[in-house]
Amino acid sequence: MAMDELEEIIAASPDNFVIRNAMVKCYEVVHNHDKIVCSVSGGGDSDVMLDMLLRCGARGQTDFVFFNTGLEYQATLEHLKVLEDKYEITIERIRPPKSIPTCTKEYGIPFWSKYASDMIRRLQMHNFKWEDKPFEDLYREYPSCKSALRWWCNVHDGNTTQWSIERSPYLKEFLIENPPDFHISGMCCQYTKKTPIHRIIQNGKYDLSCVGIRKSEGGIRSMTYKSCFTEKAAIGTDVFRPIFWLRDSDKEEYCAHYGVTHSKCYTEYGLTRTGCVGCPFGRNIDSELSTLSRYEPKLYKAAIAVFGKSYDYTQAYMEYRKKKKEEEICARKYS
Repeated sequence: MAMDELEEIIAASPDNFVIRNAMVKCYEVVHNHDKIVCSVSGGGDSDVMLDMLLRCGARGQTDFVFFNTGLEYQATLEHLKVLEDKYEITIERIRPPKSIPTCTKEYGIPFWSKYASDMIRRLQMHNFKWEDKPFEDLYREYPSCKSALRWWCNVHDGNTTQWSIERSPYLKEFLIENPPDFHISGMCCQYTKKTPIHRIIQNGKYDLSCVGIRKSEGGIRSMTYKSCFTEKAAIGTDVFRPIFWLRDSDKEEYCAHYGVTHSKCYTEYGLTRTGCVGCPFGRNIDSELSTLSRYEPKLYKAAIAVFGKSYDYTQAYMEYRKKKKEEEICARKYS
């Protein structure tokens, strides 16, 4: 019976190996677990994941949750209702233990990238003087800050070269010449995303957690996760990423085939991502802020209030980097 059901699902799917393979895996994982919790974000990847899970038989055993970070597009909140009506499900809205505004006040504001923010935070915690010295000398001065000092000094073990400071041109020089006058941290990710799902899992009710992560997104996720499934992950249960192997083209084909629709953030605002609103990690943050001010002005003001110092610091870094690159080109030209 189960095989007949799976054959019907595949027969009705797009003639695309990546999509069909993902759906076979999804069906197998769903039917090998008793109770599932699925984190719904209201974003495009989340829409595809939700649709695939339900097509593969997850309806009766799955609880759907949405974590409100305290900075959410109104369009996203409205889209949750659309999803509930379309799929006849209930999405539980959950407030994390600390909102993004609270986290930035207590720990610091994100800057440039999550990894860089984490390293800078560690250095700031040890009152680092932003000086360019050999690792050995700095380690003697700051013995409890080894990992951040390795990042600062470009001392890596081969596994973290992608996240070394040298991958961000002139960032080290910029920090030395322009030490941050505000606390920097990426802890908001921990408290608004990771901690809430960990708390839900810890009650022992679920044996599977599903998240809408794709490898082709790149960034730190491309290194953190090697496959779509993690058995007994650190959170204490199996973790499944149903659309992990889908590329952008696969995702578009899936949506067209099954009629998956997205929030107004995509269809009206023209955004290409709907992660944390105004997050300074976004490489198109200027465009996002412009869109935000046009469509959701109140949320725009909130983002400026929370992340404003980081926006200014990032702009200063970009201008510094541009100037240094021009000087470098000029020096080569006349050398």
